[in-house]
Amino acid sequence: MKAVSPVQAASESAIPSVRTIASPEPPRRRRAAQTHVRPPERLPLLTLTALGVVYGDIGTSPLYAMGLCFRGPNAIQPTEANVLGVLSLIVWSLLVVISTKYLLFVMRADNRGEGGILALVAQLNPWRARPGSGTHVLLLMGLFGAALLYGDGTITPAISVLSAVEGLKIATPMFEPYVVPITVTILVGLFVVQHRGTAGIGMVFGPIILVWFLAIAGLGVHGIWRAPQVLAALSPHHAVGFFLDNGIAGLAIFGTVFLVVTGGEALYADMGHFGRRPIQIAWFGLVLPALVLNYMGQGAYIIASPDGLRSPFYQLAPAGLLYPLVGLATVATVIASQAVISGAFSLTRQAVQLGQLPRMMIVQTSSEEAGQIYVPTVNWLLMIATIALVLLFGSSEALASAYGVAITTTMVITTVIAYFVAGRWGWPPALIVALTAGFLLVDLAFFAANLFKIADGGWYPLLAGIAVFTLMTTWRGGRAQVVRRLAGARRPLDEFFEEMRRLRPKRAPGTAVFMTSDPDQAAPILTHHLERNRVIHKQAVLFTLLVEDVPRVAPSERLTVEKLRLGFHRVVARYGFMETPNVPAVLRQCRDEGLSIDLKKATYYLSHVTVIPTARRIGMALWREHLFATMTRNAARATTYFRIPPGQVVELGLQVEI
Repeated sequence: MKAVSPVQAASESAIPSVRTIASPEPPRRRRAAQTHVRPPERLPLLTLTALGVVYGDIGTSPLYAMGLCFRGPNAIQPTEANVLGVLSLIVWSLLVVISTKYLLFVMRADNRGEGGILALVAQLNPWRARPGSGTHVLLLMGLFGAALLYGDGTITPAISVLSAVEGLKIATPMFEPYVVPITVTILVGLFVVQHRGTAGIGMVFGPIILVWFLAIAGLGVHGIWRAPQVLAALSPHHAVGFFLDNGIAGLAIFGTVFLVVTGGEALYADMGHFGRRPIQIAWFGLVLPALVLNYMGQGAYIIASPDGLRSPFYQLAPAGLLYPLVGLATVATVIASQAVISGAFSLTRQAVQLGQLPRMMIVQTSSEEAGQIYVPTVNWLLMIATIALVLLFGSSEALASAYGVAITTTMVITTVIAYFVAGRWGWPPALIVALTAGFLLVDLAFFAANLFKIADGGWYPLLAGIAVFTLMTTWRGGRAQVVRRLAGARRPLDEFFEEMRRLRPKRAPGTAVFMTSDPDQAAPILTHHLERNRVIHKQAVLFTLLVEDVPRVAPSERLTVEKLRLGFHRVVARYGFMETPNVPAVLRQCRDEGLSIDLKKATYYLSHVTVIPTARRIGMALWREHLFATMTRNAARATTYFRIPPGQVVELGLQVEI
């Protein structure tokens, strides 16, 4: 394997501790070991659970998407021609963007079974790409796309829960003053319980969302009887005619239509939890038909009752079923929000492991499911931003103006990067070019349509995405500078061993574990300890953690132990970017490799780097150096992130000017 780039985490300092390594295309045996193998008999259960996690976001879009086309900021008249045109746009957006692009094309670009934009860009091995090169540009695009997901990720819980609770206003106007307080209460409760994990409630997600899709399909069928002519919208010529008749106004409505496909990135990101096939079966077998039926039913209601339009979704329901429907919708939107929050946690862990964000405390909430984690920092920031959005915008109609701008940008980026990954599949180049061009045409049309939203609130997710992207690039650039500054402090192991022979240090009982980012070099803390104290433990371990550009590493390939000279051992542990390292657990496994360590008596030696911004050196802008220094000070301590017992740690402080 070829080393690619130093990545932060915990070895010898707060900055340059772990390395990301690029794996060549593995043999079939290794690929099978790193990809989730799901027995066929589990397919029905996986399909059911995929409903709850994967399709919560896109499945709750009917609450607001159709109605906003006719009563939102850029609303058009609810004429029959306009309704058929909007319905045709909705149906064909679902077919082209979700069914074809994501389900059949992008999901082929998996990284050993895992999806998501960071997993996608990792396949290009861009970590040491030369600045300005094509690969480096793709890396920056991938990071920007990932950063944008945080901005829209705060909008999804806000608009989903708010739109569900707004159903109470349809029942009686007396609830109108209480919609926002009820929404905020639900959201606070959702974020507060995150630390408990989703293992328990996750088992009921699938059945509830199954009921939800059956319910909205039934509502749709009930509505279609009002105006069966809406079925003509299945023909794409109504979509074409809509643009010809409405011009620029039609393009603005296209930005609202985009709300029906905003869950596309979630399909790809959650692929690793269930696999491609269960997600596809759930979509084509239930989700797509239910969504189409419901949108058709709403369209039929608008044609039959164009006056007094408030919420075509809730107005489809018989009066006696309105309150139960509001309750079911609220639960469904909470589930959709949970999926978005969990996705933000997973995205953060990937970014941390790949060295694009500083270390954060990551709590494993399930002993059985590695993907169930809790990131406190991200959780509370999401809660603050989500509640602020509800209070600032006050209604789902207003929030819709902020929704979609960032997701369309991410979708464009995903299509571009997927094009380069698809070149490895052995497909005819002409086919890949044709498919990518078609997808980009649709993506760019949605992107252009959403530009109309920027002034009305679309600035928010863009601003949030730019802020996260700035943090990512600052961390990446600052870390690279620190690595260069510390490079001269390392010494080849052969020189270090010769120094030991010359100094003849005393050998203390027990085991010392020296964290180092380079297994072939003596870390600064090791040479400093020898020169200052003239004492080395009888058993010394040089521990290096490598993060591979794959989601998970097979247990059989996790550990490499090599006996060196003078009582030293070299231990190299490999992790994937979807895994959270545990140093004591790895050292415990060393017994199987012939290295026995008494973990209760082991001493861990780490460096702690203090970054000093200065204008004397050529590097980043001074304000970014100060930002980087702040990020290093607030990064989670190595002992916490790597599960190292804090009472057994010796730290060496280093000051580095950048």
